[in-house]
Amino acid sequence: MSTTNGTSVSLPRTQEDWKKALDELPSTPDKIPAFFFGHGSPMLAFDVADAGTMGEVGRAMGPKGNLATFLKDFGPALLSKYKPKGIVVFSAHWDTAGERLVTDYGDENPLLYDYYGFKPALYQLKFKSRGDSALSQRVVQLYKDAGYLARTTSKLEPRGRDGRGFNGPGLDHGVFVPFRLMFGEEFTDIPIVEVSMDSSLDPQANWQIGEVVEPLRREGILVLSGGLLIHNLRDFSAFSETTANSAVKDFNQAILDAVTVKDPVARKEAMLNLVKHRGFRQAHPTADHFVPLYIGAGAGGGNADAKVLAAIYGAPTIAFDP
Repeated sequence: MSTTNGTSVSLPRTQEDWKKALDELPSTPDKIPAFFFGHGSPMLAFDVADAGTMGEVGRAMGPKGNLATFLKDFGPALLSKYKPKGIVVFSAHWDTAGERLVTDYGDENPLLYDYYGFKPALYQLKFKSRGDSALSQRVVQLYKDAGYLARTTSKLEPRGRDGRGFNGPGLDHGVFVPFRLMFGEEFTDIPIVEVSMDSSLDPQANWQIGEVVEPLRREGILVLSGGLLIHNLRDFSAFSETTANSAVKDFNQAILDAVTVKDPVARKEAMLNLVKHRGFRQAHPTADHFVPLYIGAGAGGGNADAKVLAAIYGAPTIAFDP
């Protein structure tokens, strides 16, 4: 349960509940909701036995956990409800300073295995998809019209706030790992374009990044923004509700309370204030996995309603303007 303004709100936490929530979404191909979704981690693609060695975290975030199960239900529901002409996706793993970059990879999107220390099988994962130059240019033009520097990219570019780390062309693992579960390993009927978020990690700045692409939703384009609302690689216990400390669990509840506020002005204020919560830094030493929430909300529009589709601990999925 989530409590908003003294009113208890029942949230979907089981497969039966979230399937009902997905079923209740109206079919609106002419105005597709924007979504924040829990994009998980490479653990989603682990062998079941390997995930089992990671205790509660492996059970929660691995291939048999609630998030993996939800993503397999989420993708088909999106395709059935909205029949999108294209997908524009933001990932916690790609941020740029001073300009928006938009992928334009053409006939096949490469994959960027932007992680380290895993077994060889994790570097052989497949997800076949394609881009679309017209959609990429449309996104760039929206940002230029809104006063941003923006361009397409089809080559190696710096990724991340310091320009170091994993570089190269390709959809990052915050896209291809969950998309494999959502859409299957071969998904070429609908083009996918990835857009960088703002490396300031400022909530308001990234909310505005989302607002720019809001018109795409009325053009048959599905806008997805992926991250994790609990993400602390310095404290793996935070990833499981069973092992997380009280401050992190309180923060997780505060997120659900904020996004279920009915009044859109009050909801935005509550969401922006989440970074002041006592558990925020224990859940996010850096905010890269948190600010995609604001991009999704911005893409939903200023007066949009919001609906929690799956209240999975640390990795909920929320529809904006459903």
